[in-house]
Amino acid sequence: MAALRSGILLGLILFFFSSTSLLCGTVHGNPNYRDALAKSILFFQGQRSGRLPPAQQVNWRSSSGLLDGLPARVDLSGGYYDAGDNVKFNFPMAYATTMLSWSALEYGKRMGPQLQEARAAIRWATDYLLKCATATPGKLYVGVGDPNVDHKCWERPEDMDTVRSVYSVSASNPGSDVAGETAAALAAASMVFRKVDPRYSKLLLRTAKNVMQFAVQYRGTYSDSLGSAVCPFYCSYSGYKDELLWGAAWLLTATNDASYSHFIQSLGANDATDIFSWDNKLAGAWVLLSRRRFLTNDVSFEPFRQQAEDFMCRILPNSPSSSTQYTPGGLMYKLPASNLQYVTSITFLLASYGKYMSATKHTFNCGNILVTPSTLRNLAKRQVDYILGENSMKMSYMVGYGANYPRRIHHRGSSLPSLTIHPQSFGCEGGFQPFYYTANPNPNILVGAIVGGPNQNDFFPDDRTDYSHSEPATYINAAIVGPLAYLASSYT
Repeated sequence: MAALRSGILLGLILFFFSSTSLLCGTVHGNPNYRDALAKSILFFQGQRSGRLPPAQQVNWRSSSGLLDGLPARVDLSGGYYDAGDNVKFNFPMAYATTMLSWSALEYGKRMGPQLQEARAAIRWATDYLLKCATATPGKLYVGVGDPNVDHKCWERPEDMDTVRSVYSVSASNPGSDVAGETAAALAAASMVFRKVDPRYSKLLLRTAKNVMQFAVQYRGTYSDSLGSAVCPFYCSYSGYKDELLWGAAWLLTATNDASYSHFIQSLGANDATDIFSWDNKLAGAWVLLSRRRFLTNDVSFEPFRQQAEDFMCRILPNSPSSSTQYTPGGLMYKLPASNLQYVTSITFLLASYGKYMSATKHTFNCGNILVTPSTLRNLAKRQVDYILGENSMKMSYMVGYGANYPRRIHHRGSSLPSLTIHPQSFGCEGGFQPFYYTANPNPNILVGAIVGGPNQNDFFPDDRTDYSHSEPATYINAAIVGPLAYLASSYT
């Protein structure tokens, strides 16, 4: 009977994820959300590492990193380059995978033909993460490529001649944060593939459980274990408790195993936050766990609903407890470096929590301000529209979308002529003078890439050397896929 109840609840969870109960608008015309959705997913093909498949659409890219893992005598080919460099950092890559999976679960029925493309993008990451988790017993591989060496070069991934160092965490060098995020990615993806590839789904879930057990048993931050290999690039500034909560929340969602619920309740991960990103997962976990409160009416999850709403009150511009800045043009502004990563991630939470509220006819208050589902949806739409060009510069911050978009993005492969145009290698430093420092537009268009974005005054210089504003990243794009799918189906 318990197994039957568990199966029924899991079915309800999957139905709730893809529920289309949000109120749909009837606005026509621009922005073209369907076009933006397709491009946001296509971007991931431009970030691929490993042997590229025949169906590769971003044809200025070629296979690369085929010997990744060799120093450790394991195969770690595949996965994604995180941004404009040639390093594979698993911490942000796993987060991007979790967010892509959440997008497919939450909005898959709204994606149309793009759902298959989203699954392919997820699988490119999970195939690699599975290798990282299973290649060597007792170890979790968490990165390939020495960032300090790589960042001194400006060369195509296809030409890499830098050391491809391999980094791992273990019982003696723990990394609960990167392991918790990896477990979250594998667990979330297991639900994406549950019906279309049951065998693969079971492998993902089994591996997720093992990685999560490792994260819990051997506690510590991977920054402490790996030092300059990950800092200051992707230091775990928020510690590892948020990833333990996040990983357990996804495993609870995937399994309905009460032991994860007990673990979550014992963690006490309830620090106030007004951010959501590859580093800090608290708000995402609260929104995910609040789903269970809405879905099952289980009062033990009430604190997470309250924390999710406290978070929303810190984001909403008119809320008395808001701690979020906005640019004059209405863009959420969190931090100067790659601000759009926070905008897209928080926008995902706004849209999804609005969806849960709409499904249950729920409202809440921020002080004396009534918050309805449309309050959150409207703010989410405003952020997406800004990114797609409804701003004072009339600039789309998605490359290849609209007529005016960044042409000089901080991205090695995009900025250097492709192998078909220039078969000879440029060498480590050979790309700097002719291609990095030039004012000419990049020769290759990385379609769908969302860059770091404008400054606090809505200004964007379109300068390749200004990486904090001009560099795209997997985790910026992954979080906007869900909101774009929602808007594409709501405003047609």
